[in-house]
Amino acid sequence: MQKKEGIRKESREGRIRTILLLGILFVVCFLGSFLLGRYSVSPKELGGILLSRLISIEPFWSSAAERVVFNIRLPRVLSAALIGAGLSAAGLCYQGLFQNPMVSPDVLGASAGAGFGAALGILLGFSYFNISAFSFVCGLGAVLLVQLVASQVKSSPMIGLVLGGIMISSLFSSGISFIKLVADPNDTLPEITYWLMGSLSAIRMQDLLFAVIPIGIGCLILLMLRWRLNILTLGEEEARSIGVNTRILRYVVILCATLITAACVSISGMIGWVGLVIPHFARMMVGYDYRATLPVSLLLGASFMMLVDNLSRTLTTAEIPLGILTSFVGAPFFLYLLLKEGKR
Repeated sequence: MQKKEGIRKESREGRIRTILLLGILFVVCFLGSFLLGRYSVSPKELGGILLSRLISIEPFWSSAAERVVFNIRLPRVLSAALIGAGLSAAGLCYQGLFQNPMVSPDVLGASAGAGFGAALGILLGFSYFNISAFSFVCGLGAVLLVQLVASQVKSSPMIGLVLGGIMISSLFSSGISFIKLVADPNDTLPEITYWLMGSLSAIRMQDLLFAVIPIGIGCLILLMLRWRLNILTLGEEEARSIGVNTRILRYVVILCATLITAACVSISGMIGWVGLVIPHFARMMVGYDYRATLPVSLLLGASFMMLVDNLSRTLTTAEIPLGILTSFVGAPFFLYLLLKEGKR
């Protein structure tokens, strides 16, 4: 008995250490991201610029450096952290909900719906903020359609959700293809194509404020419910036997993950693999207990997205879309898992 308690205590301490280390990594990535870019800002200048908003400091930096930090890099770094954390949390919770490690945040059509809304908004000449808002609404609408389809499958609601998600995603993907077909090939089509590949280059503070509410609310609720997610993975009958209302819990998780996914896609475009790969890394680090895996996914996803965005804007003179870089990481990782499991 004492040996088991010792093992549990050691495991708990190991998870706490992992979370603390990831917290340090997050801070390093966050501050380091301000130093990278075409306009050089030294660590001393960055410290002074950031502290100047808290205490009175005699400026020893240029006004251009201050504008770059607050008007360009601050919203971009914050949005990268927010999107990475949000997509990772949504992917992890969907994988637990469907009890399938291959599930990603776009399983219920939120990404395809949001992508269709953004493409249509660009075609109609909306402003960037209106494109984001319309994309967010279409993402929510896509998942609502999936829920309506799944509600008609009485025998197996989970299978209904998956099949409904495939069908609705296909419809919205077809809509995106049609919009690209009729768009102006010299002006509108390149803008739609670039947006769909994912980028943070056009994000400003008002766009970040638009997304932070649904992403923040969704992540906060999921964190509060993380111990119930452990129960839900046991199965429908087992969860009900210990007093958990699986139907309400399932809808709450779907609603939160949908809010997060739609908000992320509405401001950044369609960035794949993050919500699929990061939960696997989190489970490899701390196991399958959602009380630890969810915070680890949030921190790891935020740090990963900031690193990818830094590569996007520094590797070449022209920015590389984020979706391309995340695929370079995600695809080899899943190939490694496939080969590893195949040998077993």
